[in-house]
Amino acid sequence: MDVPATGSADDGTSGGEGGWFASPKPAAEDEPQPTVSPGDLLGPVHRPVLAGEAHGASPDAVLVRRTMAEVVPVADEVTSYFYAMLFVRHPELRALFPPAMNVQRDRLLKALLTAAEHIDDTPVLFEYLRNLGRGHRKYGTRAEHYPAVGECLIGALSRYAGAVWDDRTEEAWVRTYIRLSQVMIDAAAADELRAPAWWHAEVVSHELRTRDVAILTVRPDQPYAFRAGQYTSLETPWWPLIWRHYSFASAPRSDGLLTFHVKAVPAGWVSNALVHRARPGDVIRLGPATGSMTVDHTRGSGLLCLGGGTGIAPVKALVEEVAEHGTRRSVEVFYGARSDHDLYDIDTMRGLQRSHPWLEVRPVVDRNGLPQLPDALRTFGPWSDCDACVAGPPGMIRSAVDALSEAGVPRERIRHDAVEELVATVG
Repeated sequence: MDVPATGSADDGTSGGEGGWFASPKPAAEDEPQPTVSPGDLLGPVHRPVLAGEAHGASPDAVLVRRTMAEVVPVADEVTSYFYAMLFVRHPELRALFPPAMNVQRDRLLKALLTAAEHIDDTPVLFEYLRNLGRGHRKYGTRAEHYPAVGECLIGALSRYAGAVWDDRTEEAWVRTYIRLSQVMIDAAAADELRAPAWWHAEVVSHELRTRDVAILTVRPDQPYAFRAGQYTSLETPWWPLIWRHYSFASAPRSDGLLTFHVKAVPAGWVSNALVHRARPGDVIRLGPATGSMTVDHTRGSGLLCLGGGTGIAPVKALVEEVAEHGTRRSVEVFYGARSDHDLYDIDTMRGLQRSHPWLEVRPVVDRNGLPQLPDALRTFGPWSDCDACVAGPPGMIRSAVDALSEAGVPRERIRHDAVEELVATVG
């Protein structure tokens, strides 16, 4: 089981997966994955929300947040104690976690911070938890595992939040954990009736575009449903139980093939395996599609898409889907990169522009190490009548969202990869 988390992945992402307490959110250059709107998943968490800050908070929420404020300074000790207790008391659960636990250590605290901040926002929190519950099926997580995790979680919190821990606090945590875990259990049970826990997919093509960027096309062994702008998790045969998120780089195709753009990062286990080791004939595993950076084709407003690095992958997919719907809405694409060399898919995007008169593609390359995308947005605006989608590295997304807001685009009309401030790029 997994409460929402924001830990880093081994590929330097802000949301790789590796077992329970692993976030379904990405956003590094090699894994632009979680392309989700800010309102659909949980937003950034910078620090615990203290009890007095949330007017109208429920009594349980106040106690949960008070606990989190207490354990933040000793986060490493809390997480280490939790996992040690879990594996000693329930050794059978060790197989559900990746061999390298170093990528797990910070996820427990970040999960709890996120849950604490959104505990009273039931629609947002529950949708997030449902996605987690469905995603956990690929690890072999079952309903009977959740009580064991809850027991050790509360044990760790009571040990390190002793200054504020009492019977009322423990009761609040028990109620909260039961409530959250039941949402995930129910979601997994419902998902089991309609979809497999994972799909096997054969690599049918592997094209190295640059020294560290590859485009992979795979064929799932069963029908695979998704929307342009969504993302999935991938596991390679070389690193079992290590899952990383990637956005789909094309709209759904009649032949059922799926395409992904992958950038290898230093010491990135999955990204380096996919870029430098994978070859046609290899078989990887896919988790279910998720994410909400999708286009509402009933809207006639202009569409502004910003893709930085391999964030161009979901942008390309969105453009293809708009074309398939035959709409005449204008689409502006800003393709951001650190150098001309990093515009690895510019020929494809220009080909789409030649085919569709409603599409404008503008490459934007950083100058002297300084991002140029925010200035380009201001130059070619205004964008106040547009819907916007942003995908790419966390820093690029933050600056782009700020620039779009300054240009008059309402925040609720800006969809983007879920970006977290609490990122530890452990590679």
